[in-house]
Amino acid sequence: MTEVLSQNEIDQLLSAINAGDTETEDFKPAADIRKIKIYDFKRPDKFSKEQIRTVSIMHETFARLTTTALSATLRSMVHVHVASVDQLTYEEFIRSIPTPTTLAIINMDPLKGNAILEIDPAITFSIIDRLFGGTGEGTKIQHELTDIETSVMEGIIVRILGNMREAWTTVIDLRPRLGQIDTNPQFAQIVPPTEMVVLVTLETKVGEVEGMMNFCIPYLTIEPIIGKLSAQFWYSSVRRGTTTENLNILKEKLTTVDVNVVAEIGTIQISVRDVLALQPGDVICLYNTKIGDPYSLNIGNKKKFLCRPGIIGKKMAVQVIKKIAEMKQEDFIEIASDGEETL
Repeated sequence: MTEVLSQNEIDQLLSAINAGDTETEDFKPAADIRKIKIYDFKRPDKFSKEQIRTVSIMHETFARLTTTALSATLRSMVHVHVASVDQLTYEEFIRSIPTPTTLAIINMDPLKGNAILEIDPAITFSIIDRLFGGTGEGTKIQHELTDIETSVMEGIIVRILGNMREAWTTVIDLRPRLGQIDTNPQFAQIVPPTEMVVLVTLETKVGEVEGMMNFCIPYLTIEPIIGKLSAQFWYSSVRRGTTTENLNILKEKLTTVDVNVVAEIGTIQISVRDVLALQPGDVICLYNTKIGDPYSLNIGNKKKFLCRPGIIGKKMAVQVIKKIAEMKQEDFIEIASDGEETL
């Protein structure tokens, strides 16, 4: 609370100033403690910090998937991680990348408009050198891509876009498609120069070669889903991924998977020399197997059922008689000793 001086105190203060006992410089106005935030109307912030953070999380997943995919394709150590996520004007982005470079125009269906994936020339030529059988050192001479080199990079970029679709799946069913590859940034005017974009910078290392990959998304393209770029929506989407409905879908998909089923009569250890010497009519004695014993029906590498051999029409077949997991030890002994028993 502000203190109010009495008339007597005011008179004493004026007397002291007139007598020279007190300097007027000692009395300074209170400092203005208001916080002033500088706002540039030429560069309006259209993405909140939370939305920027969500974009960063999405592309960390994209970076991990791309690291695995490129390592398998190039058969070399590849490391990709998110270095930064910033918002800036499209003109600033275009000025920040070298010429020539690898500039892929990406159609962001079902979102409107295009995005840009820019790959540093050092990374581009390292990938091309590796795929052509080299050591992946790249080249110090920067030049525009030839038709063959462009075709090679198209295959790499299409593979990368598959990872992007998976990274965005919790927000939207994105279907990114490669439109064209340019080398001059001035020819890639997908939005007006003053339009705001979000720029995801990915530090990339292929072998010993380091460089950057930049993914530029205009605000106009991402605007329809801007409300989904929040922590609340993100984590609720992650939780929805473990619902009963999704588990049932996974179970349904698994039912269509083919597996090997083998009826195993018995086992024996035999040398390769003896196998090569086998002739029609030779008899092989199996370990711990008697006539009438049930066979083991294996699913993959697991002993799952007991079965008996038979014939259906002109085809050989087996009849399942018991699950091995349900059997007790004494049941197995009884079945093995009585070849005529049916269950």
